[in-house]
Amino acid sequence: MAIPINMIKAIALLSGGLDSTLAIKLMQEQGIEVIALHFTTPFCQCGGSKNGCKSTAHTVADNFKIPIKTINNTDEFFKIVRQPKHGYGSHMNPCIDCRILMLQTTRKYMAECGASFVVTGEVLGQRPMSQHRQSLDLIERESGLAGLILRPLSAQWLAVTIPEKEGWVDRSKLLNIKGRSRKPQMSLAKSFEINDYPCPAGGCLLTDPSFSLRVKDLLQYSDLILNDVLLLKAGRHFRLDNRTKLIVGRNEQENNIILSLAKDSDAIIDMRTCPGPAGLLRGDCKQTNLDLACRITARYADHNLSDEEVTAEIRIKELQPKKIQVTFLSDKEVRMYMI
Repeated sequence: MAIPINMIKAIALLSGGLDSTLAIKLMQEQGIEVIALHFTTPFCQCGGSKNGCKSTAHTVADNFKIPIKTINNTDEFFKIVRQPKHGYGSHMNPCIDCRILMLQTTRKYMAECGASFVVTGEVLGQRPMSQHRQSLDLIERESGLAGLILRPLSAQWLAVTIPEKEGWVDRSKLLNIKGRSRKPQMSLAKSFEINDYPCPAGGCLLTDPSFSLRVKDLLQYSDLILNDVLLLKAGRHFRLDNRTKLIVGRNEQENNIILSLAKDSDAIIDMRTCPGPAGLLRGDCKQTNLDLACRITARYADHNLSDEEVTAEIRIKELQPKKIQVTFLSDKEVRMYMI
């Protein structure tokens, strides 16, 4: 029995970026009721709003007057970052496995909300790993949603989906955008009078070369624990030995982030005779590591280069703070430990 068009619902994956915003708008233009799903991970690098992509996604949902559900898949996502079935992209980005995970979660939610199909803002050829034709087909099969994923921005280049075959969606009103250029999307946004899209491309820190090195280091010597992963996003990182890391803030904001993530067993390093960053030593807090950590931290303090020594204070919970005199390392010496 055919479903009346006024009863058709779709779940849309809403990142907060321009593409997913436009995909939802195209569905609303066809009278489809849309429910938004927003996925969060600790690897989001969106700076498009004060509170990141979550805030942007909720703003879009409010503007379009649609319900939105935010899902945190951190534990499952860590598993695929450790060992992705379909491998990494150019760095530590398991894009295909990530997409499969999101869509598998979406499929489970479809029955709960009575949705008939899924909408995404994917554009054919926009991302090198997960948005070429073979990857899109693979993702559909492994997510269990073959034929039920509609990509309105590139639909004219792709196979006809079940929503189109059933007449729920008019294929002639779907688009034929492909490639990496954002000009067609920006033009479409203008026609819809969508002017505030602070995060048009979005992004994942796992595609960043420098951040990926930090993730590789963490996986080599430890594991993906949320607190450790959040620390990867702030400061300069140094590997002192296979058990021990130092993180040094680059500004007051990063100092505050580092201090907020400190564990009771961590050593906190402050400069006392000159303005300087906060340092956090995690791992083996033996004296040789403490001395080295203080010398590295001192390198980034605002001291006179003619100074031979500066004073650093070391604080470890339940122990008395300890002040020591240290000479700072040279740039060449510091680079030996930098991740």
